[in-house]
Amino acid sequence: MNRTTLSLIAGVTALAAVTGFAAVSAPDAGTTDETATAAAGLPVERTSLLCPRPSTSDLAETTYTSFTPVTKGTENEGEAELRPAAPKTQTDDQPLLEPGDPGRPVTGETSGGEAPALVGTAEGRFAPGWTVQQTTQVAAGTGRGMQGVACSAADTEFWFPGTSTGTGRTDYVHLTNPDDSAAVVDIELYGEDGALETVVGEGITVKPHSAEPVLLSTLTDEKQTDVTVHVVVRSGRVGAAVQALDAELGGDWLPASADPAGSLVIPGIPEDATAVRLVAFTPRDADVDLKLRLAGPSGLLTPAGHETLHVKGGMTAAVDLGDITRGEAGSLVLTASDGSVPVVAAVRVLRGDDGEQESAFIPAARPVGTRATSAGNTAEGTTLSVTAPEGTAEIRVTASAGTGGGTPVSKTYTIKSGTTQNVAAPVPSGAKGTYALTVEPRSGTPVYAARTLTTTDNGVPFFTVQPLPDDRGMVAVPKSEEDLSVLQR
Repeated sequence: MNRTTLSLIAGVTALAAVTGFAAVSAPDAGTTDETATAAAGLPVERTSLLCPRPSTSDLAETTYTSFTPVTKGTENEGEAELRPAAPKTQTDDQPLLEPGDPGRPVTGETSGGEAPALVGTAEGRFAPGWTVQQTTQVAAGTGRGMQGVACSAADTEFWFPGTSTGTGRTDYVHLTNPDDSAAVVDIELYGEDGALETVVGEGITVKPHSAEPVLLSTLTDEKQTDVTVHVVVRSGRVGAAVQALDAELGGDWLPASADPAGSLVIPGIPEDATAVRLVAFTPRDADVDLKLRLAGPSGLLTPAGHETLHVKGGMTAAVDLGDITRGEAGSLVLTASDGSVPVVAAVRVLRGDDGEQESAFIPAARPVGTRATSAGNTAEGTTLSVTAPEGTAEIRVTASAGTGGGTPVSKTYTIKSGTTQNVAAPVPSGAKGTYALTVEPRSGTPVYAARTLTTTDNGVPFFTVQPLPDDRGMVAVPKSEEDLSVLQR
């Protein structure tokens, strides 16, 4: 058996381990397109998630909510758990949370500033679409408010426009390594005039099964209001998220922006936003003019006085858009004048009046894809925002059973072309506790979505917003047939 045959068998074995069994044969000439078209979607068999350390405040109260949607085609076996990011040699490394059956969310809680980062793994029937929401409330101090983040998968590159090294801000890049070997990471910072000089941003080592919070102000002496962070993993892989904390305006998590592209969507800007600040960056040397449009309930419109944003190559640009939503649901649609110049972008959103304001961050999002899932929703205080910038779309939204009981409920909605709608998301019948929402597009039109959680504490409107990308529950597997003659070639 030659080396080529061994490589093929190894590749097929690896694919089957993740997606389920798939028989493979060498396609005949002229059948490549047919095989690709016939690719089937199968449930993934293993999912890993990383949750950053929630807070250093003694006043922090954190809730984790785990949920796996019911997915056809899964086996009856499997398991999932969420453990502290710590070396495997530790004998007291007990799971913080062990998910229940698919279709029913489970919660876990922790308090204070000593809670660790978490590493989660789900296999078998628990893996497809597994989602963990981490929500923290801090009553007072820098970053006070609601800080929410969806635990994410490890990767090798991340973009974070919207960070800051300015006075009053305390921003951390949280790096979590789930693997048995160390990861080596570079952190690059870009301000209004280009790359910032950093002192210790290169070659940061993140030990195996550990987390490393990096304070941005320790990487550079330059104080800038708007900074874009680029995280590049030299070896290994990490999970990455930015915790942006303000002394007066509260704080929240900033997830990574969608990959640099010539067209971006920032979904789910709250209708009662009192201030919106857009931050954008292009990694190319060329300048680009970004066309700004707001997708509201009645369609796409160009904000008066903010038709475009000029972004210089390698430099961070920002603009204050004020109360751009004016009491209505809204999403920003950004289009580069030259589509060959890619950009990343995010907004900081404020709610509330002076002295009683809170902030949240929304990055440019990936489309929902096959299905998106959000956990930790409540009957009051949850807003689901959906936009269809390119054409009319139909979506199906399902509310799961609650953590304390209830019956799932589904509804179908039509989102008109170019609009954003805050849909009246269903609530499970007899709901007790929190529940999950799944969003499934029923047409081929791209759909973007975001979920906002809100509450009020001493007159301050606490809130957090999470975009809802595809939950990675399904993977495309080419349709093929068994052909043992390949072993003889």
